[in-house]
Amino acid sequence: MRALVTGSNGFVGPWLLAHLRESGDDVLGLTETTDITDPAALQDVLASAAFDAVYHLAAQSSVRLSWDDPVGTFTVNAVGTLNLCSAAIKLDRPPRVLIISSAEVYGKVPASAMPVGEDQPLAPVTPYAASKASAEMIGLQAWLGRGLEVVRTRAFNHTGPGQGPGFVVPDLAVQVARAAQGKIDRIATGNLEVSRDMTDVRDVVRAYRLLMVHGEPGGVYNVCSGEAVLISDVLRRLMELAGTDVPVWVDPARARPADVAVVSGDPHRIHALTGWGPEVPLDRTLADVLARFEQ
Repeated sequence: MRALVTGSNGFVGPWLLAHLRESGDDVLGLTETTDITDPAALQDVLASAAFDAVYHLAAQSSVRLSWDDPVGTFTVNAVGTLNLCSAAIKLDRPPRVLIISSAEVYGKVPASAMPVGEDQPLAPVTPYAASKASAEMIGLQAWLGRGLEVVRTRAFNHTGPGQGPGFVVPDLAVQVARAAQGKIDRIATGNLEVSRDMTDVRDVVRAYRLLMVHGEPGGVYNVCSGEAVLISDVLRRLMELAGTDVPVWVDPARARPADVAVVSGDPHRIHALTGWGPEVPLDRTLADVLARFEQ
């Protein structure tokens, strides 16, 4: 399978490129030198080879930054997706497109609806979530209205080695590593009393390829573990792994204008279709993230 990966220089991109190549695919990464908001540039790239598949990872992926720049976030995430789908539709042999959405589109789901299934109504709370919900609708319309084979995924929290600052696990891990080295004497956090469904990036990229091959056009699939872990427990485990124990303080600057208390997803649909399930234990994920910062 000949595949194009947008956003290949981000956190997930290198892991996906490696997995696709290990699976025998012929892969091209669309780097940051090609602007996802430039329709002509995208058209040129898509026309340059007969791609069978396009994995659309390119995004402004920080919920925190989306509050500061909602217009920029929407432009990259929604308009960028529109540009990609429009370019694909114009080809003589359009590729399949996998649109990477987010569990953020579900918003504040009541406890009675947990774990969240794909039929839960969308209720985006953040600008990031609104941009991702819009990208999903653009992809769905491209399938229903133009016949472009689009499969949507709703990725829940995922982390692993290589994830940069601005996300909860690396933000905690880098401070824990510095505390263990005696460089700081306390750890600054946001709200620790929230729970998130966390999956290792190495499991996530396996799910993406399986959905590219087996997903139903127009379909949407949660990519998640099915269990939520308290962020305070994540921090505690990181400190245990590093052999350190320092005070923690909640930094108001790290608080979000709106935060969803508990997020857990139902992975039944992807499991039933492909047999996929997480294989990397959370302890290994945390240890691998911590090791990068300890080095």
